[in-house]
Amino acid sequence: MVKAVGMAKADKGVKRKRTKEEKEVAARMKRGIGIKVKSITDKKLKGKLRHAERVVREAQEKAAKVSAWLLPSEAGTLEAEGIERTYNFKQEDIISHVEVGAARKAFDLSLPELGPYSLDFTRNGRYMLLGGTRGHLALMDWSQSRLVTEVQVRETTRDVCFLHNELFFAAAQKKYAYIYDSRGIEVHCLKDHTEPNVLQFLPHHFLLCSVGDAGVLRYQDTSHGAIVAQHKTRLGPCSVMRQNPYNASLVLGHTSGAVTVWTPNMTTPAIKMLCHRGPLSAVAVDVSGHHLVTAGVDSQVKVWDLRMVRPLHAYFAHSAATSLDISARGMLAVGYGRKVQIWKDALRTKASAPYMSHTLLNGALEDVQFCPFEDVMGLGHSSGLTTILVPGAGEPNFDSFVANPFQSLSERREQEVHQLLDKLQPDTIVLDPDSIGCLRQEPKEVQKERQMAQVDANRARRKTQQDVNDARTPMKGKNRPSKKHRKKQLNVIEEKRPEVVERMAEEKRRKFDAEARAKEARQAAAAEAPRALARFYK
Repeated sequence: MVKAVGMAKADKGVKRKRTKEEKEVAARMKRGIGIKVKSITDKKLKGKLRHAERVVREAQEKAAKVSAWLLPSEAGTLEAEGIERTYNFKQEDIISHVEVGAARKAFDLSLPELGPYSLDFTRNGRYMLLGGTRGHLALMDWSQSRLVTEVQVRETTRDVCFLHNELFFAAAQKKYAYIYDSRGIEVHCLKDHTEPNVLQFLPHHFLLCSVGDAGVLRYQDTSHGAIVAQHKTRLGPCSVMRQNPYNASLVLGHTSGAVTVWTPNMTTPAIKMLCHRGPLSAVAVDVSGHHLVTAGVDSQVKVWDLRMVRPLHAYFAHSAATSLDISARGMLAVGYGRKVQIWKDALRTKASAPYMSHTLLNGALEDVQFCPFEDVMGLGHSSGLTTILVPGAGEPNFDSFVANPFQSLSERREQEVHQLLDKLQPDTIVLDPDSIGCLRQEPKEVQKERQMAQVDANRARRKTQQDVNDARTPMKGKNRPSKKHRKKQLNVIEEKRPEVVERMAEEKRRKFDAEARAKEARQAAAAEAPRALARFYK
């Protein structure tokens, strides 16, 4: 027993070496540069700083351990054995092998009379919004299969989207865009948004954006209701628009096959490129903002690099894709007809086969969207709504300060206040958000012109002050200390100093040239002198 205790103490004293992965995680948790205490001579201050550094280092190691415990390294995906392929797996097989709670998330709503349906999820993935073309709007807590509100607007509805949370949502109806609350009551009629086809909401800027048949892109601030910007695309009617979550820019697809990227502070597109030979039917941007996926009526799905503005690779579909979406883990969903395909690792590299495939029993596909923080994808079609399980699509790790799927009432209220306080101005929407807060270096020509202008201004100021001093009548008290101090301040930079410096430099240059000529003359004389007298010329 004594031996066992001694061995336990010996093992406890041994310090385990950290692996390379643990060191990398600890380095990411580091906040700032540490203090070097070796050069400090004060023993008391040195001890305090050493203790503070030890506390920070221990907190860093604990945070790294907690992140290793709570954040899984990889999300679970489907794996096939032998000659099987994952795209042959049916939803019935997947549902039968998952737990009961996950199996409940796959359901089918039959609404054949009011479709086709477009849908949208909140940022935390808890609520779902449905919008039927024939005026049916429904808000539901889909994870609990609970209907929150339902309203029939009796008007054509082209698109729906949530605002900053589930309390308000917007609908693009036949003539104007409308805002409703969670009870289904009409709150606002946005008459500036005429005949909108598609809506997008920028959560960090509180901007509701729309574009329609007139080809006018509008930004409206939902916090105070003012129109921030209106841009004429001059490319005809537009019904394809998606926001870039990385920099909050808007990507529009036009009937000419061109794709334009817009910001509210520019009247012309920041990026314009020809992507397809025919009209575009759908676009999607990944979370990192590096890859753009476009689909056109030419039955092609192309992947573009937005940083280099060049194509990476292309996929050919059996028919024109009508809807696209990219999950938080980088999975690409392509919907056409009654079929939807999910591609894994299809952005950076070209995939040879889809990851999953699903065919609707009835109805034509209208809209596809991945649910945030869930391995679920919603399919809006002409016969209602269908949700399917897509293992590995959702991000398993969430930040409760950004989007909390388990948000309570008090947390929702507090988050709403913080969102308004942290609201960004529309001018901060740029292609490279990392450039905000950086210093832009001026060209050398501009710096030189500014320096010359400052020298001229100082010379003119000194000349004016000298004229005033010469015209002033001498008075008593001119030798008082304050007068002498002002004279010293005026004579800090003398007017003749540049001339003196230039004269001294010229004199130094002349002296150097004279010495060089004298040395050459001595060397020439030594070369011509007899050998016996050469030593006198050194």
